[in-house]
Amino acid sequence: MNESKNAPKTNFLQKIWIWMLGIGPGIFCIGYTIGTGSVTSMAKAGSQFGMQLLWVLVLSCLFSWVLMEAYGRYAVITGQTSIYSFKTKLKAGKLISYLVVGGIVLAQWNSLSGILGLSANAIYEMVILFFPGISGASYWPVLGIAIVLIVLMYSLLWVGQYSFFEKVLIVFVTIMGISFIISMFVVLPDPAQMVRGLVPSVPDVAGGKLLVAAFVGTTMAAPTFVVRPLLMKGKGWGPAHTREQSKDALTSAILMLVINLSIMAAATGALYAEGKTIEKVMDMVYTLEPVAGKFAVAVFMTGALSAGLSSVFPILMVAPLLVADYKEGELDTGSSRFRILTGIACLVGLTVPILGANPIFAQILTQVAAVFVLPLVIACMLYLINQKQLMGIHKAGVWLNIGLVAALVFACVISYTGYLALMELV
Repeated sequence: MNESKNAPKTNFLQKIWIWMLGIGPGIFCIGYTIGTGSVTSMAKAGSQFGMQLLWVLVLSCLFSWVLMEAYGRYAVITGQTSIYSFKTKLKAGKLISYLVVGGIVLAQWNSLSGILGLSANAIYEMVILFFPGISGASYWPVLGIAIVLIVLMYSLLWVGQYSFFEKVLIVFVTIMGISFIISMFVVLPDPAQMVRGLVPSVPDVAGGKLLVAAFVGTTMAAPTFVVRPLLMKGKGWGPAHTREQSKDALTSAILMLVINLSIMAAATGALYAEGKTIEKVMDMVYTLEPVAGKFAVAVFMTGALSAGLSSVFPILMVAPLLVADYKEGELDTGSSRFRILTGIACLVGLTVPILGANPIFAQILTQVAAVFVLPLVIACMLYLINQKQLMGIHKAGVWLNIGLVAALVFACVISYTGYLALMELV
């Protein structure tokens, strides 16, 4: 009795930390899906169309939950990973594996370049916001910030421990979530507008289809599902962790919905009614400041920066993780291959800052490109999780199959929408 009375009590922040640690591999899912791609797509859509595309976000998060559950269940029951299973258990498995790995790495590395450009711009403009006297040509300061960021992230990867990566992401994701939720309540839009946004419709304007595809590309991100089994092996989860896996998948999907919704709602409340849209990376700062003040803008930009950094970390890891998955089906973060491939990703990530390109447009294009590999990723798992010799009594039931088939149809429709959007740009 005395021991229990004298046991140290945990405060609110400690409880949040313990809860976040319990999410496990879901933290990496959030890192892959909620980055500056989400900030860009959600903020631009909220400023231009209000809450009209909320239905796309809700469906994307719902199907993300279904896919995380499917990939997670397959991982804990079979002890096998995604790409290795595709290679060894599917007809034309090697070709399918090459397509999935190549498509994901290409989309993620392209996305990394836009993310790094947006993050560097966010830091530079936050400095200008509070110290306007130092404003001037932005190219060299932004490039310098981008180089410092990518070197810092690369140095953290040399630690080589999954548990350390997880803790770093928890810090970024927590700051990001709190910042965006506070921003939403500062400029909360009309609730009736949110309800209307649940009715499916596509904005009949130039760029409407592009944003719909980008929404799905950034929330139903293929690496979120494909890398999940490998991360579970790194955490040591097996058949005894089926309930933890399901809880992890649901919690991750809910957090994705809440954080993305808060970004869209903040942009809607602050900009849509004023008829202001986001075309350049820091339009959000200059248009939010008169409405919400410098403090609220700083809070939002802190969230945007945390979103960028929480995405850079797992994106740098995606190529070596998938190559390791293909070769051995094992998580290896301390090998020379891991460090060489993450180093190449760092160089690719500096492309947009070096070219001085508009990172918002680059970011949206890469999110659209990500949707094309998605139907293949869903179809492969739909086959595997229904194999009784692999899954036994844990093979997909009626509801999970309905969810997976619906996700596959949705992904095919969105891929076609993305194709039409890209054709409009040609």
